[in-house]
Amino acid sequence: MTVTFWLLAAIIVPAALGVLFVRKAVHGALLLAVVMISLAVLYLTLEAPFLFAVQIIVYTGAILMLFLFVVMLVGVDASDSVVETIRGQRWLAWGAGVVMGALLLVAVAQISLGTVRGLEEANAGGNIEGLADLLFSRYVLAFEVTAALLITAAMGAMVLAHRERLTPKPTQASTAARRVRDYAESGKPLGPLPSPGVYARHNAVDTPALLPDGTPAEESVARVLAARGTVRSAPALADDIEELRRTLGDVGSRTDPDAQGGGIAGGSGGAGDTSAGSGHNTENPEEDA
Repeated sequence: MTVTFWLLAAIIVPAALGVLFVRKAVHGALLLAVVMISLAVLYLTLEAPFLFAVQIIVYTGAILMLFLFVVMLVGVDASDSVVETIRGQRWLAWGAGVVMGALLLVAVAQISLGTVRGLEEANAGGNIEGLADLLFSRYVLAFEVTAALLITAAMGAMVLAHRERLTPKPTQASTAARRVRDYAESGKPLGPLPSPGVYARHNAVDTPALLPDGTPAEESVARVLAARGTVRSAPALADDIEELRRTLGDVGSRTDPDAQGGGIAGGSGGAGDTSAGSGHNTENPEEDA
């Protein structure tokens, strides 16, 4: 057990110092995970399986994940402000740290330990049973005060995060009325903006969509492309599209074996024939009669 303690101490102490002095929050969270897992292994070597499980599940698994979620929400590139909002607060912090360290040294020097009973006597009735007996008998006041402190902190977080609604929640009817009002005042479209290629004869992002009257919709092209002057005109490409269609039609007529014979019975004719064919009329049979 002594060898395990010194091996874990060589890992825990540098990792704990790294938590204090590293500049990136992600690195600090990872080093904190190293400290917590090493403490869990130390509890296991001291024959405290309950504390080992709590250290892994509660601290490493839950609290550390909460730290990582906060880091992801805030962002790893967020830099701390070095501007002192209170004059001399840096020197005050250093002084308070020195005083706190001196108090800790004096308190540790005055500690007197009783007779060590050993792990076998402490875990005579079971590790979990012995821990529960200590928590709810000798240390019950400290346990209840800690529970009340945690509940108070949770309630304070809820109060700080709660946002009172100052305006009524918009309904579907009020949203529709607002869109109509915006359209009447500023011409803002009622629905979503048309995407590139809608009603257009080209599906490129630099080609504007065409409105039902044939005019291009300027809102369908990104403002960056419009500023660069790389927006193309769909009507100007109509001749190229027609030429491409004729080319495809000629290729299809040369490769279609049924094009020379006029098509199969009841089916379509040649490649240039776009009619439904000479089959029976399934929509209105009376016309065939």
